[in-house]
Amino acid sequence: MTPHLPAVSTTTSSSSATTSRAAAAARHHLLGAAAAPPSSPHHRRRRRRRVPGCGPRPRGAPVRCCAAAAAPAPQAAVPARARAGAPGATTRVFVVSDLHTDYPENMEWVRRLPAEVGAGEGAGVDALVVAGDVAETRDNFARTMEVLRGRFGAVFYVPGNHDLWLRREGGRYMDSLEKLTALLDACSELGVDTGPRMIGDLGIIPLFSWYHKSFDKEKDVNSVRVPSLEMACKDFHACKWPSDLANDDESIALYFDKLNDKNHDAIEEVKNSSKQILTFSHFVPRQELCPEKRMLYYPYLPKVIGSDFLERRLRDIHSNRKNGAACHIFGHTHFCWDSVVDEIRYVQAPLAYPRERKRRMNSEGWLPFCVYRDGFNPEIYPALWSDYYNKNKREPENTQLAPWVARHFAKYHKFH
Repeated sequence: MTPHLPAVSTTTSSSSATTSRAAAAARHHLLGAAAAPPSSPHHRRRRRRRVPGCGPRPRGAPVRCCAAAAAPAPQAAVPARARAGAPGATTRVFVVSDLHTDYPENMEWVRRLPAEVGAGEGAGVDALVVAGDVAETRDNFARTMEVLRGRFGAVFYVPGNHDLWLRREGGRYMDSLEKLTALLDACSELGVDTGPRMIGDLGIIPLFSWYHKSFDKEKDVNSVRVPSLEMACKDFHACKWPSDLANDDESIALYFDKLNDKNHDAIEEVKNSSKQILTFSHFVPRQELCPEKRMLYYPYLPKVIGSDFLERRLRDIHSNRKNGAACHIFGHTHFCWDSVVDEIRYVQAPLAYPRERKRRMNSEGWLPFCVYRDGFNPEIYPALWSDYYNKNKREPENTQLAPWVARHFAKYHKFH
């Protein structure tokens, strides 16, 4: 997700100049919108914690099996899909979100994934879960997914907001729903999964979703003036919807949530066949998975990130999973995250924008993150903000700006 930036005014009025500066600031800070939390030095590596209920790692097994970028490798033939339970089979599932391969650096990162990453071990299979925001154009999307499909035995995908932008499609699609159909058709042609199925003993369930403003239940920060959602959020301009869908209510979020109903039977089959389930979405299912507003450079961010319908749906899917058997992957906010909330593990592993990777503790060497290796990886991976909230209580009623945010607003915005 990226903020919308209107044309800079050339007038000399102080109000216009302030608005332009504010919009420019929003462009840089809407996502990746928080600095290091209190008492958390930016590059400190925290010790990994074990997920309650998960068994210990096998002796000699790595804590994480990330697919760090290596020298460019030729595209490999698609590995044969493994028969579940085959002797010696090892099933690994890697996760990543927000590839944004319209950036050349990000497309190069995808191309540099070593071919052997997805080759599986023994008779096993490696799968990749892509939690949305692959590329802004359909052509870049198809190129990206073709490369990934050549690296992994199975690739799963759900759409993100950037995937449905129309501004660079040259009038190719009537609206964003028509483009969604085109992307799903491309996935079908490439062998990319957009519906539920089993990989080894793990059930993987993609969940379609969209955000709605009422997702935000926490107290607003009113001490500063910030650009409106319409000014800051490009989705309001880059996406186009039929007349019965609108950004101002829950209609788009409800529409996308109901798309999951067509997979009801497949979801039930996966639920009945697997002891462990991984669900994934692009958008955020719980507000606790985003820093508090006082920590954000753009305090309206929670209004355009998540869906209550999504959380209810994934809770229903995971309702009988206990002791580390439930995991949900999400994206969108570009905050690296790994935490357990009410017995479900929530993970965000974003590639994000090149400028963001340069200033975050996780960089890109841990991606794609291996969350499953014949069982969920029991180690909680260090991530700046989830580490902070794993140790500090959330205070949504506290609207006093964090020091770095106060300094930012003193420079770009007017206090009331």
